Amino acid sequence: MRVTKRTGLQVLLGVAGITVIRLYLRLFGRTVHKADVPWLLGPTGPDGEIGERPYDLVAEGEGLTIDRTATDAGLIPDFGALTGQAFDASRAAPAVRDFYEHTARYDLDVWSETQFPGRLFLWLIVSTVSRYMNQLNFPVLGLETSRGMTSEVLPLRDKAGRAVHTGWQRRLLGSGRIIYSGFYTTVQPPRSAAPCVKVVFPVPRGNATVLLRPEYDAEGRFRLVSAGTGFGDVGFYRVMELDAERLKVRYLKTLRERFEVYVDENDVLRCDHEVRFLGLTMLRLHYRMRLRDEV
Repeated sequence: MRVTKRTGLQVLLGVAGITVIRLYLRLFGRTVHKADVPWLLGPTGPDGEIGERPYDLVAEGEGLTIDRTATDAGLIPDFGALTGQAFDASRAAPAVRDFYEHTARYDLDVWSETQFPGRLFLWLIVSTVSRYMNQLNFPVLGLETSRGMTSEVLPLRDKAGRAVHTGWQRRLLGSGRIIYSGFYTTVQPPRSAAPCVKVVFPVPRGNATVLLRPEYDAEGRFRLVSAGTGFGDVGFYRVMELDAERLKVRYLKTLRERFEVYVDENDVLRCDHEVRFLGLTMLRLHYRMRLRDEV
């Protein structure tokens, strides 16, 4: 697979961007002790390029094995784990539940859309910081997804074969850039009435963590929503590691994501994904999910 190399200017701008973000976190982030926020802890990234490195580093650090041949692994091995006071997992469409419990069985087709002025802001972030990290390389132009996108589910297993972490890596086939290397699990933050989906994206010396609330819309479609009310609720958390015991954390209330997963009128499983920041739509993605033996 061809991988587009970073230019010297992209590296320079990326380092500058990372430096500015770290300064912002030091000035405006909340200092927390890791022991006080177990629901927020997750893998962090090394300095420099991220790419696939977090999986190898976590596996090495925790004595785990990366299962790169998993054909039946799911992002949420037990969908029922999301059931809580405010959510009944049994109401979800069987196809939706099957996708989350057996994600590796599916191929995904994807279409993307960005609009001005959100497109300009997304381009600035992606063309500098994301290119430098080779992480969170979200498509800015629709043609970037024209050749497709990979979907690799990577359970990290202990000696007993239990999946301690579940990785999901997505890569653009055209450029070879990694859209994201993420870790998926479920957790119930203190201000949530039900367990949530937790996604951790390692970045240099920290991570970007998104907590998503499961819910249903008026038509009974399954949704994951990151719109929260404050620290300790669902939402987007930018985390920087200070030392072995402390973190700097900034909760970004105005950065919100929504996934809507449903079966359409032709019995095709689909997902609409929207990212908004400061009230602006930054990115829309539409997925069609198909079992590989049906493709």
